[in-house]
Amino acid sequence: MEVLEEGEEEEHEEEEQREEELKPLEISDKLEDLETKESVEQVYVPSDVPDFDWSSIDTSQLPSSYKTNSPNEKKLLHIAAHFLQQYTHICPDRKPLFLHPVNECGVEKFVSTTVRPTLLPYTELYHWDGCASFVSDYLIMEPLKSPITPPSSLYSPTTILKYQRGNCFDFSVLLCSMLIGAGYDAYCVHGYATREICTLDETLEVCPLLRKPQEVPKEEIKKSNKYRIKSPPDLQSKFKLQQKAKKAETEAAQKDKERGEEKVTEVEKPKRDPLHGLRVHAWVLVLSGKREVPETFFINPFTGNSHGTTDEQFLGIESVWNHRNYWVNMQDCWNGCKDLIFDLNDNIRWEVMLSGSDKPHQLLPDAEEKNELPDNDMDDVKEPEDENRSFDMPPSWVDPIQISPRGSEVVEVKEWFKNREDMLDLREVNKQTQLTTDYFSPGHLFHLKAHTYVLLEPETENTMEFYNEARVDGLQKRVQSAVEMTEYFVGRDDFLHVRYTEFGKRGKKVHLAGMRADANTRPIVQIKECFHRNPEKPADEDVAERIFLITEEMIHLTYHLKDNYLTASQKDFFKIPEGEIRGSEDVMTPDMCITYQAGFSKEEKLVHLYKMLQELTEVEKQLKEQVRRSEAEVLNILKTRENEENSIKLLVSIYDTERNEKRRQEYEAMKNTREDKLLGQKGQDLDYLAPFLIQIDNTEKMTKAQALRLRNDCLADLKRRLVNKANIIQARFDKAVEELQKKDEWFQENQDQLSAEEEEEFLARYSETTFLIHILSLRLKREKETAPQKYLALEEKLRKDPRFAEHLGHA
Repeated sequence: MEVLEEGEEEEHEEEEQREEELKPLEISDKLEDLETKESVEQVYVPSDVPDFDWSSIDTSQLPSSYKTNSPNEKKLLHIAAHFLQQYTHICPDRKPLFLHPVNECGVEKFVSTTVRPTLLPYTELYHWDGCASFVSDYLIMEPLKSPITPPSSLYSPTTILKYQRGNCFDFSVLLCSMLIGAGYDAYCVHGYATREICTLDETLEVCPLLRKPQEVPKEEIKKSNKYRIKSPPDLQSKFKLQQKAKKAETEAAQKDKERGEEKVTEVEKPKRDPLHGLRVHAWVLVLSGKREVPETFFINPFTGNSHGTTDEQFLGIESVWNHRNYWVNMQDCWNGCKDLIFDLNDNIRWEVMLSGSDKPHQLLPDAEEKNELPDNDMDDVKEPEDENRSFDMPPSWVDPIQISPRGSEVVEVKEWFKNREDMLDLREVNKQTQLTTDYFSPGHLFHLKAHTYVLLEPETENTMEFYNEARVDGLQKRVQSAVEMTEYFVGRDDFLHVRYTEFGKRGKKVHLAGMRADANTRPIVQIKECFHRNPEKPADEDVAERIFLITEEMIHLTYHLKDNYLTASQKDFFKIPEGEIRGSEDVMTPDMCITYQAGFSKEEKLVHLYKMLQELTEVEKQLKEQVRRSEAEVLNILKTRENEENSIKLLVSIYDTERNEKRRQEYEAMKNTREDKLLGQKGQDLDYLAPFLIQIDNTEKMTKAQALRLRNDCLADLKRRLVNKANIIQARFDKAVEELQKKDEWFQENQDQLSAEEEEEFLARYSETTFLIHILSLRLKREKETAPQKYLALEEKLRKDPRFAEHLGHA
C-alpha cells in the first residue's frame, strides 16, 4: 500500500510539473501570435508562381445567376449576417467566419450555394481518388494573398475549370462538388494546417515513384517426410549457420540504413515556422457511411492524397459546409484535429446555421437504407416550433460542371517567340475561325502592335493595331475588309479620332498602253470623319462629323451639340459636276447649301458658304490621296509580313561576333582602319622636326645654311618652352606665398574672435597652402636643374640626326 501511495504522489507531482512547464509555452505562443499579426503586411506571394490577372477575365457571357441574387439568396445572406453577429458576440476571440465572399462578378454569394454537386459521365471520376487526382493535376495552385486570412472572393467551379487555376478554397469547392455528385458525404473545411500543406511543399516527402511496397515475410512451411532420418541431436547444419549469419548481416545493414535515414531526416528537418498554427487552409472532409466509406478521412486538394483525421499536419477547423448547410466547430483544437468528433448532429460540438435544413447522414450502409426518407417525408416530420425558423438552402447559382475529355478538338493555339527580327512575340490561332493574331514588341518597321488576319492577302478582312506614339499621324488601329476601311486615331491636333471609308465595286479592268498595273483601284463611295470636341471653338462652329458622299457629289456636316440643346446644327453642300460648270454665275447658288441652325443665329452670306465649299472640296481631294496612301501602306505591310514569315531572321547581339557575321565584318574593318590611323599618328609623333621641316620644300637636298637654321630654330623653341614652364611655376609659387601671407595677417587680426571650429578650419587651409608652396618650390628647383640637361640632350640628338649628319656632324 505504501508503495502505491508513493507512486500516486510521484505521478501527481509530475503532472503539476508538466502544467508549470506548459504555462510559459502558452504565454510565448500568445506573444508570438501578436507579433505575427503585426507582421501580416510583410507576407508576400512566392515569385515562382506564375502571375494571373483575375480582373481581366471576361464575365459578360456568364448567366444572370452569377450577377444577381434571388430573393431566397438575399434572405440567406440576411440569415448569415445575423448568424455571424451572434457568433461574434458569443465567441469574440475567434476569427470571423468564411460565409459570403464575392464571386467573379463581384456579387456576394453564400459559400454553400457555390457548391454545385455534379456527377460527371466518366468512370474515372466516380471514385474519390480519381476526382482528387483530377483536381490536383488539372488545376494550377495559387497561394493565398495573406497566409493567415481566408480570401475575400470565392469563384464558381466552372470559372476555376475554365482558367485552370485557383487557391485552396477553389480547389476544395470543386472537389467537394464532384464528390457529392458521386455520392460521397463530403464537406468543405476551413481550418489551419502546417506550412508544408498550405504551400504545397513536398521537398521532404519521398517521391511516389520511389516508394517500395512493404514486403510481407513468408512463413516457411515445413514439409513432413516420413522417410527422413532424424539427425543426431549434437550435430548442427552448416547451411542453417550460414543462413543465420546472412540474416544477421542483413539486419545490421538495415539498422545502419535506418540510422543514416534518421540522421538525414534530422539534417533536413524544416525550420521553425513563425506562422505555425495561423496558416489558413481549405480541404475536404469525407464522412463514413455513404459509398461504403469505413472511416472518416481528409483529402488535401493540392496533392489529392488522403489523410487520417488524426494527422498532425492539420492543426484545427473553424467550419465545414456542403450544399445543404453550414456548421461551426465548437470543439477545442489545442491538440489539432486528433480529438475532434465529426458528428455534425451534435449541436454542442457543431453549431449549425440552418437548424431546419437537412441533417448530414453519418450511418452505416445498412442503417442508411432503413432510415433514409424522401424529402417530402422529412418535411412532414418537422416539429411546429422548427417550422417557423426553418429555411431550406437555395439551389446553387453555379452552372453544371462540365469537363471535356482529352483528345477533343483544339480551339486555340498559342505560340511564343523570342529574338525575332520582325519583333513578333506571340501568335494566337483560333482553329474554329482560322483567325490568326500576331502581337509585336515595339520596334517593328511599320510600328505594328497587333495584326489579326485570316490570309496575308490584300482586300481581305484584317485588323492592324499600331503603337500610335511612334507614328506621326497618331494612327492606333486600322480595320479593313473588301468594301470598307476604318481608321482610329489618338492624340491628334485636329481632334480627329475616326475615319471611315466605303469602297464600291471595280469596273471591268482594261489594259491600255502606258497604264500602271495598280490603276484599277477600288472606287471610293464615301469618306466619313468624326472629331472630338474642340473647347476653343463654339459648338455650332466645331464640326463633329463630316461625310463626303463622293458618288453623289454631296458633303454633309454635323456640328457638336450645344449645351441645353437637343439637336445639333447641320449643313448639306451639293456640288455641281465639273462637266456642267459653264460660268462663274453657276459656281454657287442658294440651293446648293441647306443649313439647319440650332437656336437663333444670323443667316450666313453666300460668299462665306462659297469659301467653305471650296475648302471642303480641297479637303476631299486630300482625303482621297490619304485613303490611297493607307491602301498602299496596307499592301506594303502585308507584303512585308509575308516576306518575314517566309524567311525568318533572328536578332543577334552586337557583342556575339561569332554568329553576327555582319557585325564581325564591320568590327574588323573598323579595327583595321583604327590600326592604320594609329600607325600614321605614331610615325608623325616620332618625327620631332616635322613642324620645322615644313619650311623647306625639298628635305632630301638640304643645304648647310638650312640645316643650321633648323637646328637653331629647334633649340630656340625648346629654350622658350622651358623658360615658359619655369615662369608658370614661379608665378604659381609667388601667388601661393602671397595668399599665405594674407591668411597669416587675417589670422593675427581675428585670432581672438574665432571659434574652435573656425580656427581648426583655418589651420587646415593654412596647412594645404603650405603644402602647395612646398610642392611648387620642389618643381621649380627640379625644372632649373633639368633644363640645361634637356637643352644639351636635344643639341646632341640634332647632331646625330641622319638628316643633319652631313652638315652638323663635324660641328
